[in-house]
Amino acid sequence: MRVKRFYFWLLPLIAFILAGTPARADTATATQALFSAKSVADRDSAIEELENADPQDPLVPYALGAAGFFRSLENLATALNRHGFESPQSFMLPLLRLPVPPRAEPEPLTYEGFRAILVEFRDGMEAAAAQLDTVPAGADIGVVADLTKLGIDLDGDAAIAPTESFAAIMAAMSGRGADPSTPAPDLVFRFDRADGYWLQGYANFLVAQADFWLAHDFQNAFDGSFHMFFPRSGLPLQQALVPTPEDAQSSIFMSEWRLADFVSFIHLVNWPVVEPERRQAARLKLLEMIRLSREDWKAIRAETDNDREWLPGPQQKGVNPLTGLEVGEEQVAAWLDALQMAEDLLEGRVLLPHFRIPTKGINMKAFFDAPQTFDLVLAITGPGMVPYLENGTLITAEDFSRIRQQFGGAGFLSFALWFN
Repeated sequence: MRVKRFYFWLLPLIAFILAGTPARADTATATQALFSAKSVADRDSAIEELENADPQDPLVPYALGAAGFFRSLENLATALNRHGFESPQSFMLPLLRLPVPPRAEPEPLTYEGFRAILVEFRDGMEAAAAQLDTVPAGADIGVVADLTKLGIDLDGDAAIAPTESFAAIMAAMSGRGADPSTPAPDLVFRFDRADGYWLQGYANFLVAQADFWLAHDFQNAFDGSFHMFFPRSGLPLQQALVPTPEDAQSSIFMSEWRLADFVSFIHLVNWPVVEPERRQAARLKLLEMIRLSREDWKAIRAETDNDREWLPGPQQKGVNPLTGLEVGEEQVAAWLDALQMAEDLLEGRVLLPHFRIPTKGINMKAFFDAPQTFDLVLAITGPGMVPYLENGTLITAEDFSRIRQQFGGAGFLSFALWFN
């Protein structure tokens, strides 16, 4: 009798507690809303739902990590757009290849302002990687997304237009663009646990790039050449060196003045180290990227399905609709060899050869961990690498060639950009 009375009085307390607990969002529905949002408001609403969802559901950190990656790219794009960025369309500047639309009245930009843009981008990517790192290794993940609908706001108008989809962005960055004479490929993929490692690895790669820039004082290069990227944002040499809009060309190699400024940029890459810990951190981020790529391929090889794979394994036959490539065992084995070579270089276990110095090699661990002024021209010609020279085992041209040959006609770079 007393036991019944206890539960009788306990029931109202339980009801009170449950009434004060917000209802958990439907994680799968919120994730699909995130991956198909047509506006920033819709996407942010989906993110808010995910932040209120069951934290024990592995899909929550997976989706929020992806959202953080998207937001960081978007923040970079809208910041560049705000200052009238014009893409140089050069593979040599991967962080500055986003197809940001033109802006009629750009805001002024300073060196300090550009550094702040890089810091925000870098910190956002690091947070996204940290979120993805909390997804359990064996989580059952399956998120279907259409790359012609999944996108980011490039111009800051709060809408996510078809021209701002990841399919359109990747086509623009590759230089292909859309070909109206051919039917568009089906770019619907089912992203699984392995793809979380892939995205986390790319986030670390982008953090490493930003950290390398931020480790140095590159103001001379900014003041002397960045008007080729921001021709109307009030940089010091704009009035003297930037032509009228009618005479401007976006591509570096199709424009005399941009090509001249690119040469100036190369000449001005003589950057003192101002934050050495960032150059040290860049090496660690690259090592983390290597670790994640191994985890990615371990997970891929364990898959038994073949359902719209973003990055298929050798057992998942078929040509990828985005890259036009098919993955074989030879490519995976060669990629794992390339990862081992990269890790050995970054850890200083083997040395990078220089064409002028046959008996010694460059210790890349020392290059990052004991940084000195980075001069690009002197690094290429030799003097800039002398502080990092050591005796030891050198990577040979045969080592590089052996790995490249396994990737066939498509080439190592095509697979590397995809494989991460």
